[in-house]
Amino acid sequence: MLCKLSLKNIKKSIKDYTIYFFTLILGVAIFYVFNALESQTILMNVSSSTQELIKLMMTMLSGVSVFISFILGFLIIYANRFLMKRRNKEFGIYLTLGMSKRKISMILFVETLLIGIISLVVGLGLGIILSQFMSLIVANMFEANLTKFSFVFSQSACLKTIIYFSIMYLIVMIFNTFSVNKCKLIDLLQNAKKSETVKLKNTFLCIIIFIISAVILGIAYRIVTVKFNSLQEAKDILKPIIMGAVSTFFIFWSLSGLIIKIAKSRKKFYYKELNSFTLRQFSSKINTTVFSTTIICLMLFITICLLAACLTMKNSMNANIKKLAPADAQFSTLVNMDKNYDSFRAYGFNDAQIKNSNYTVKEKFALFDFDILSHFKEYVEINIYTTPELTFNHTLGSKLEAIRTKYPFLDYDDSEAIVKISDYNKVARLYGIKEYSLDEDEYIILADFKSMVNVRNEALQSGVIINLFGHTLKPKFRTCQDGFIEMSSQHINTGLILVPDSVVDEDYVYENHLIGNYNISKKEKIMSLENKINKLDDNPKSDEYLLPSGSTKLSIKEATVGLSAMVTFIGLYIGIIFLISSAAIIGLKELSESSDNKERFIILRKIGTDEKVINKALFRQIGISFLLPLLLAGIHSIFGIMFAIKILEVFGNEELAISIIMSAIFIVLIYGGYFLITYYSSKNIIKER
Repeated sequence: MLCKLSLKNIKKSIKDYTIYFFTLILGVAIFYVFNALESQTILMNVSSSTQELIKLMMTMLSGVSVFISFILGFLIIYANRFLMKRRNKEFGIYLTLGMSKRKISMILFVETLLIGIISLVVGLGLGIILSQFMSLIVANMFEANLTKFSFVFSQSACLKTIIYFSIMYLIVMIFNTFSVNKCKLIDLLQNAKKSETVKLKNTFLCIIIFIISAVILGIAYRIVTVKFNSLQEAKDILKPIIMGAVSTFFIFWSLSGLIIKIAKSRKKFYYKELNSFTLRQFSSKINTTVFSTTIICLMLFITICLLAACLTMKNSMNANIKKLAPADAQFSTLVNMDKNYDSFRAYGFNDAQIKNSNYTVKEKFALFDFDILSHFKEYVEINIYTTPELTFNHTLGSKLEAIRTKYPFLDYDDSEAIVKISDYNKVARLYGIKEYSLDEDEYIILADFKSMVNVRNEALQSGVIINLFGHTLKPKFRTCQDGFIEMSSQHINTGLILVPDSVVDEDYVYENHLIGNYNISKKEKIMSLENKINKLDDNPKSDEYLLPSGSTKLSIKEATVGLSAMVTFIGLYIGIIFLISSAAIIGLKELSESSDNKERFIILRKIGTDEKVINKALFRQIGISFLLPLLLAGIHSIFGIMFAIKILEVFGNEELAISIIMSAIFIVLIYGGYFLITYYSSKNIIKER
């Protein structure tokens, strides 16, 4: 009988609580999809460096999965709490008819077990199907060979999903048993008629708390944006986070007390149609609403920032490859290391490497019996110079103290990188970027790392004069110019000083660079060549001669794709779960309240209220619950994204607008979809039968 009753209850619950079952199935599917990535990437024909990046990504995703399991566990328990409240009257009738609490617990145990099995089976089935599409996305992202593509089932992901969700459902079973044993018959029968007591009624106190919370929130915003440079340690970042979270809670707390007061003061609005009924319905669950709305708001804030930042980082890095890595290969070697013996010895170079450092890149390769020039169809060779008489602080002039106060963490004693104008123009022609010209008494600073551009521009505005090798030079431009020598997928050039050729003293060569394009174009052949170059590290001569360090377009691209894939998958994983959890919690709460308020809507119909007006009131009531946390989360996100951009500015923010639009569409589809499902399900619940 208990099993029959449980099955009947499940059938009835599925009809009224589609959101709950849909969320469970979706949670299982997403959990499987992201944990099955490892099995999908094994078959891919990618380079060894890409394989290492994939392994790192999977390690991080495994760690994130533990965190995600806690979020999903919280969601299931929270959702189950509303389902239990929905059935208070039913349990009260069972007790009235003589059923023991132990048997009610058994009914809930069987129901939870069956729901768990159904959710796991359907969710895993959906996850297996979706994971095949994910395989195509991953293969496309890593530019893998799809000739080996086949249907993949991940046993490890399936087992992990079953174990994690079984533990969650076991906790729910324990929670249900505890809840039933704790309940009283009178409470079960009368609970639906109760409204939570509104503890915060003093309007003046509400206004004061709201203003204080808004001010504290403003201070937190200012810390993460205007005073960003003061955030040097983790504890410094933790402070505005705590301020923001606490302020969010009290803003909702004070708003909950003010909404009715403000609405009542506008009598035309308050008494129009069913506005008074809608606002009363909203405030009747105020204690639960404040806390849950705060949690949902913070989860939505994290989701928006994560999606926008991750997509911006991915899009910018991919877009930067062509721009910032325009040649096939770049090799460099340190020169004249013996002039700074102690410094290089401290960095771990041995005596032989320091002594035998006066060789160019091509000469170093020749020492390893490798003719690097034979593999280039075109190349340029340049030197970079440094001198103790031109350090970072020398280029700041009268602005030094002001900048040092503003940016105390910078190393002001670092020697500047000096490049001949003719050498830079050779590189610029190879790269296909802008060339420059100089008079004999001028210099130019090139930089593309945004923070350093701002610092240097502040000094250049004052027309800083520098002295170099006995020459006095003035800036040709009062701002940094765009340009670079070192290839990357990121904006990493903090400053290059371009000077006339006649100014440079050749005794101060610091680095020699060889940059060129291969005379081969096929990826397989390029990979083979670069593997040969990498194997030179195993040559015994590397203990005597320092092998040139290399950066190639292929290696940059692979590293970029790997990093962007890692960031994208982790961001999407957390973002989707947070978004679904937030929407599901609101949806379940509204469905539960619609069920509790069904009799109130019946009374409205009996006194002659039009069905369209009732539906409109229901729409507004649900809309307030969905919109309120999203609005404040959106405000939080403006400053959160500004903070994220400063953290990730090395990757660039060229694709920020596109990323924000994509994130907004993603949120509207999922969050808006849950809103519509909740509204139509609630309308079905309150409908007279």
